[in-house]
Amino acid sequence: MSDRIQASYLIETPYPLERAAEVMAGEQSCGTFTRLASETDALREAHGARVERIEPLESLDSPSLPLPPPPGNGRPVYRRARITLSWPLANLGPSLPTLVATVAGNLFELKEFSALKLLDLTLPTPFAEAYPGPQFGIAGTRELTGIPERPLIGTIIKPSVGLSPAATAEVVRELVAGGIDFIKDDELQANGPHNPLEARVDAVMPVIREHAERTGHKVMYAFNITGEADEMRRHHDYVVAAGGSCVMVALNAVGLAGVTQLRRHCQVALHGHRAGWGMFSRSPHLGMSFVAYQKLWRLAGVDHIHVNGLHNKFSEEDASVIASARTCLTPMFDPPAPGCEVMPVFSSGQTADQAADTYAAIASTDLIFCAGGGIMAHPDGIGAGVHSLRQAWDAAVAGIDVDAYARDHRELARALETFRR
Repeated sequence: MSDRIQASYLIETPYPLERAAEVMAGEQSCGTFTRLASETDALREAHGARVERIEPLESLDSPSLPLPPPPGNGRPVYRRARITLSWPLANLGPSLPTLVATVAGNLFELKEFSALKLLDLTLPTPFAEAYPGPQFGIAGTRELTGIPERPLIGTIIKPSVGLSPAATAEVVRELVAGGIDFIKDDELQANGPHNPLEARVDAVMPVIREHAERTGHKVMYAFNITGEADEMRRHHDYVVAAGGSCVMVALNAVGLAGVTQLRRHCQVALHGHRAGWGMFSRSPHLGMSFVAYQKLWRLAGVDHIHVNGLHNKFSEEDASVIASARTCLTPMFDPPAPGCEVMPVFSSGQTADQAADTYAAIASTDLIFCAGGGIMAHPDGIGAGVHSLRQAWDAAVAGIDVDAYARDHRELARALETFRR
């Protein structure tokens, strides 16, 4: 693997592609708007970003994002291209925060571009040596939950906010009795006055411990500890002391430095929620792809990360969700460096009806399949909702048509009747 950092982009510009790419390279390394006396040829050779590849694409008559027209009297043509830039590791060292400033910093504001999106990152192995990466990942999560092969069937506490600690524990009691594998707090519920984190842990963990003692199956509960750095460490320790096996953070709210610091302290699985992801992704003309985004958080050390879900309630298309899940399962580094694979979490309007399509798309059961309404709104109750999801996945993995399987599995049949769109 090269010792240079590489980043690929989709760009759109009214300027010649080579000039636009050189502007990006200069702005994000040793250049500025004019050549300086101290910017010697030797310095540029050692520290300047390089334009590695330019792949021209289509041209347009109008800009995708607002942009003042370039100087001249002619009507501009807006050219698109995929380009790859590279930087010497010596510019920043293996630093995730400085990496983001380098590959996703001021370049988004450059007047030469009417579209610019970071598509992918390739990082040299010193990043793998400098950052802890996932502590548990796929294998460790399976060990913590005692589920060696099939998908983890999960859910989210609903209503998202408004429940007291005692009411939350009652929902958990129904879920564990119904056979759930994984439960998470909503991203909106961290340490609010009506349901403080420590009171929620005190209410929920006895339910989980009692169920584990009775059945031998310890449900993983991802307690949302999103907060200030000291607060997260304190709440992590509280969860661990109570026997918990997972904590959750809203990644964009906490930041790379916050997640990295928490990971170095963490003793349990670290569940990463991507709330706010749409700011980076929703425009095809600006932001960052999930392929690049998830690599940052994998290095920082999350064990699970949300990828949305097929036929979801949001705007993301299925092809994007599938690509996101696949990239989570793809190693980042060549051996012997760790691959940093993480468990993708499917959520957002998921029911038994999406299991077959999800398995067909990624050909893996290394995932957490979270359904809120798809479990709790099942007409025969929470337990039936859990069973319907497990039955749907059993059928998918066995290669059996879900409708045929449903003829002998009432919970699945009722779910399909209720949720199929």
